[in-house]
Amino acid sequence: MDVLTDLLHRARAQNALVRQLIQPPPWAITYADAPPLTVAATLGGRAVIRLADGPATRLCSGDIALVTAPGGYTIADDPATPPQYVIRDGRKFLPTGVPVDDIPAPAPRTFGTGLSGAALSGAALSGAGPGATVMLRGAYDLRGDVASRLLELLPPLAVVPAGPRTRVTLGLLSTEAASGEPGQDAVLARLLDLILVIALRAWCTRPEATPPAWYRALSDPVIGEALRLLHEDPAHRWTVASLAAKVGLSRAAFAQRFTALVGRPPLGYLTDWRMTLAADLLRDPRRSVASVAREVGYGDSFAFSVAFKRARGRTPSEAQRSSTT
Repeated sequence: MDVLTDLLHRARAQNALVRQLIQPPPWAITYADAPPLTVAATLGGRAVIRLADGPATRLCSGDIALVTAPGGYTIADDPATPPQYVIRDGRKFLPTGVPVDDIPAPAPRTFGTGLSGAALSGAALSGAGPGATVMLRGAYDLRGDVASRLLELLPPLAVVPAGPRTRVTLGLLSTEAASGEPGQDAVLARLLDLILVIALRAWCTRPEATPPAWYRALSDPVIGEALRLLHEDPAHRWTVASLAAKVGLSRAAFAQRFTALVGRPPLGYLTDWRMTLAADLLRDPRRSVASVAREVGYGDSFAFSVAFKRARGRTPSEAQRSSTT
């Protein structure tokens, strides 16, 4: 399993939501308590996205916005359109704070007034009406230290321009979001994951992106393989010599190359990754410190506790107590 796949798997979103917006102008919606990661894409019409107290960024048809800003954001047809609704705690409010009664949706997982249920049986874009915006929004409720490492790949707002691969997948996601067939949740989750991976890859290749050193190192065939090995079996008793032998380099050459590309020595990276995994495992109150220690490669609980406190500033027991209060 490669490193990015491992991060996505371990930071797996729970209760991921996908919604389709179909709305004629003028319109604007503020998401006051945005999730850790939002994927928003424009399928047609005009749209802008604006972080709290930030400038508006235009989204063209097929563009994908990845939002990690904790302060919320607004999507609208135009920067000058004031918010009509505020979404907070999963409920819709007027800007004055008055809750809005639920409005029947034209189709499952679809909201807005720009499309009828009958039109949804065909292509969304063709039936949306002149000037209407069609958008998709997927929300990931990521939590934990592994999720934080994944989110290091992104700034508060990253916009990935439309491309052939994203258009095809967005079309599939739009069609599925407008249907109500059995197994829809599973299909939507997998399509959203696919869009996220494609968008992450595309963003990290853009000149304005500043991905962390470990991600840049994945493109090196030797160090990328070493990182894959560490993520595939973090509990293994790795040494610099055993890793070097696996990737076909001398111990000295491997250590120098790994440190230069990743920014830390191989075993330093391994220890940090083990502590990241341990921090998330300790969030489960049913897990003992000894079982977590074994799972991340420590046969001795005392040695694990010392390493964890050195890395995190508190003992495993203290971390576990704080995560359950």
